[in-house]
Amino acid sequence: MSWWDTGDDDDGDDEFDESSIRERPPRRGSRPRTKTRPSHDDATGARVLGVDRGRYAVLVDEDTHDEREITATKARELKRNSVVTGDRVRVVGDTSGAEGSLARIVRVDERTTLLRRSADDTDAVERVIVANADQLLIVVAAANPEPRARLVDRYLVAAFDAGIDPILCITKTDVADPAEFLANFACLDLPVITSSQDSFPIDELLGILLGRTTVAVGHSGVGKSTLVNALVPDANRATGVVNAVTGRGRHTSSSTVSLRVRDAEGRSGWIIDTPGVRSFGLGHVDPANVLRSFAERAIVPAGDPPGGVALRDAHDWEIVDRVEDGELGDVGRERLHSLQQLLTNLES
Repeated sequence: MSWWDTGDDDDGDDEFDESSIRERPPRRGSRPRTKTRPSHDDATGARVLGVDRGRYAVLVDEDTHDEREITATKARELKRNSVVTGDRVRVVGDTSGAEGSLARIVRVDERTTLLRRSADDTDAVERVIVANADQLLIVVAAANPEPRARLVDRYLVAAFDAGIDPILCITKTDVADPAEFLANFACLDLPVITSSQDSFPIDELLGILLGRTTVAVGHSGVGKSTLVNALVPDANRATGVVNAVTGRGRHTSSSTVSLRVRDAEGRSGWIIDTPGVRSFGLGHVDPANVLRSFAERAIVPAGDPPGGVALRDAHDWEIVDRVEDGELGDVGRERLHSLQQLLTNLES
């Protein structure tokens, strides 16, 4: 008998018998993957309040006794689809809100509006700021830092493009008189709110914010987070000071977060605080939306319109001609010129 022969088989072929070999299962499992995804018909509707390093603060059962904030992550099937503050989403999994629980966002509902900006006017890559906002609260300081009309123009263009109603809020009016700056926008029907260290128009602001979703934007150091803290006492948004040498504010708000505002009668609305920015690129804007929105918000002189056609109903070239002819005065001509420069930058 040979040394390898066990004697169990006369023909000596046992060395080729693999029936006793134990194979390790494939790492990805033996079940083939399917492209069929669950419908998630039982998913719970929710509002995204904020985003932090891949985790989403989400409000479920809004305006009910069971309302609660939970933490969620984005489901794999959403792939590269973004989820941003203000989104209305559907969540599954553990929605109890208990410590350590984690739900999954499986669907993003259709958005009504989308406020975006780009790094600069030539950058086609857009950055979504918030979704589903009704109003844009443009916060500007009367001084320290100095107000910039052209930056406000950029905010207005973004609002016009998104279909969001703009509101102008001037802070620090105890430091400087904002009348000269506000004259730049006298040709537009913009709600204007002013505040100072001694006089904060909380009731006036609440009247505008209740029942709406409003996103606050502004240059660093203009007092935006101070305003939010006054509206939402437990917001605890970080505030800073303006550098005395550069005249620039220090970034204090580092994230976009949605906060509920309430009045004494329990009525509510939402204000979304955003990080301060020193530039606001418009590379994503559709120029066709800009002049039309400008004309719709223009304060035109009383009397019959030229040719019997209201400015908002005129063609783009007619809007330009009529404003240049003085229909909105010198201020209107200056605002139009600023918008035209922005549109020229977008087309170059």
